[in-house]
Amino acid sequence: MAIILMTGASGAVGAMLRERLRGHELRLTDVRAGDGVAALDVTDAAAVERAARGVDAVVHLGGIASEGPFEDVLAVNVRGTERVLQAAHSTGVPRVILASSNHAAGLYERSDAGPDGLPDDVPPRPDSYYGWSKAAMESLGRLYHDRHGLHVICLRIGSCKDEPTGPRDLSAWLSPDDAARLVEASLTATGWRLVWGVSANTRRWWSAAGGRAIGYAPRDDAESWAAAVGEPDLSEPEHRLVGGPMATGPLGEA
Repeated sequence: MAIILMTGASGAVGAMLRERLRGHELRLTDVRAGDGVAALDVTDAAAVERAARGVDAVVHLGGIASEGPFEDVLAVNVRGTERVLQAAHSTGVPRVILASSNHAAGLYERSDAGPDGLPDDVPPRPDSYYGWSKAAMESLGRLYHDRHGLHVICLRIGSCKDEPTGPRDLSAWLSPDDAARLVEASLTATGWRLVWGVSANTRRWWSAAGGRAIGYAPRDDAESWAAAVGEPDLSEPEHRLVGGPMATGPLGEA
């Protein structure tokens, strides 16, 4: 059992993980306080440091979860992540799990993938200001690993939801149960790593190697919903690009 500080615990992914990580002691925080969730603004360095004292790991989910104005994603996603990493270093927390995103590499195409899939550690090609903020988070994680020895696992999360709702999800879906398995594997991973957050989808075209390297063994497959969600048109950017529709939307607009 680990003592885990979770930021963004009231968000969609946070709510999924809270129900599935009950074998650990969870310190749940969010910018919005709620039932069992303490208020924490991740841009408040002193407050983050207080919250991090005595924990074994931080699962950092807090932040703006979609495209937005540049100054907003800079302030919350990037500066907030710096506060989390610095707090972990200052208080002796050995490991931080960062919720990155497929949008950090959103402008890669299926043709870039190769026979083993698009590697987990492809250099960033963000598709939006949001994606750029996630790439910046990954880079900050690398800095804190290289300078301070912090173990930082960056999860390039795909389409994390209860079940697939569209054709893109046939390749990009991350089930809630697999999301929990991914976090569990990350709790013992070492070094600085980039790992695709995706289930064992028949049609996945993002590599499984990074997950295997940390012991992540996904079990769920979006193919069970193929008849319900329909077939993707691979000539369309939404299905050709890692980032889907965000890769072609206007910058800075939610």
